[in-house]
Amino acid sequence: MLSVKGLVESHCLSSIPSKFVCPKTPEDSMLCESDINNIIPTIDFSHLISSNPNQTSKAIQQLGLACRDWGFFMLINHGVAETLRNEVVKGSQRFFDLTEEEKKEYAGRDLLDPIRCGTSFNPSVEKNLFWRDYLKLQVHPHFHAPTNPPGFSEIIEKYCEKSRGVVEVLLKGISRSLGLEENYIDEKMNLESGSQVFVVNYYPPCPKPELAMGLPAHTDHGLLTLLMQNQIGGLQVQHNGEWVPVNPPPNSYLVNTGDQMEVLSNGRYKSVVHRAVVNKKAVRISIGTAHGPSLDTCIHPASDLITHDYPPAYRAITYKDYMFLKQSNPLDTKSCLDLIRI
Repeated sequence: MLSVKGLVESHCLSSIPSKFVCPKTPEDSMLCESDINNIIPTIDFSHLISSNPNQTSKAIQQLGLACRDWGFFMLINHGVAETLRNEVVKGSQRFFDLTEEEKKEYAGRDLLDPIRCGTSFNPSVEKNLFWRDYLKLQVHPHFHAPTNPPGFSEIIEKYCEKSRGVVEVLLKGISRSLGLEENYIDEKMNLESGSQVFVVNYYPPCPKPELAMGLPAHTDHGLLTLLMQNQIGGLQVQHNGEWVPVNPPPNSYLVNTGDQMEVLSNGRYKSVVHRAVVNKKAVRISIGTAHGPSLDTCIHPASDLITHDYPPAYRAITYKDYMFLKQSNPLDTKSCLDLIRI
């Protein structure tokens, strides 16, 4: 299947093929018009690792509120060098600039293939395709990356190691915000052998952006996703029934909670619904590192968070089985969580 980038470059498109036209609902147009960026939670990472216990305690409280009320926050002062982040973006562009034949080498076929390059999300079950090409790499517990373009693999490996360090601190803070031991999530989710997936989303300019969708409303299947992008916006999160465009400050991360965080917290922290819209003027590149349990870990609500008033809200399932459940269904808001809800 021809990539969206290849489609755009091989045709002088004034419109888009019908298979990329995504039906819209009234809810899709519920766009927040206020300057919402002033109230989107912002977490200062340096406060989470501060030697000042009062400052750390306040940051953990803010982190818990962000996970509870939004499932999403912007992260500043995270310590990942801007030069490294820029190298990852440039390397990603170089990968997608490879020929269709060169990229085909990394196509992959199965969900657990360590390197997969493709388009849309899951064309085998989708009625409508999405205006998006992607590269997905399993980078932990074992590291995999394409050898082409030269040097890209080394940049990815260094970047993923840094992002894992950031997520380790965030998960300790989230554990404490839930009233659990600091290492609870680390130990119960077996994060030493946990899954880390590096994903590059490439959204070419679209001649009819109002008809297409980069990625539809969905949730992520893991615990936390760390996202950065080039300077082109397109991410929207759902909050109080409205779609909120996100315009992050320079050199920040966008962080969202995933399905396994909702299950683990027994519904206290919600997996945030988000989507990616496209534009007609410029390429948007977003780079996410998705962090989850080890594949064989059985996910269920934390026993410490189950009470008479809060009985278990989800049935237990291994992370691997949940990933296959997600992949075998169309990308559709929280439909997979509904399948394991009690």
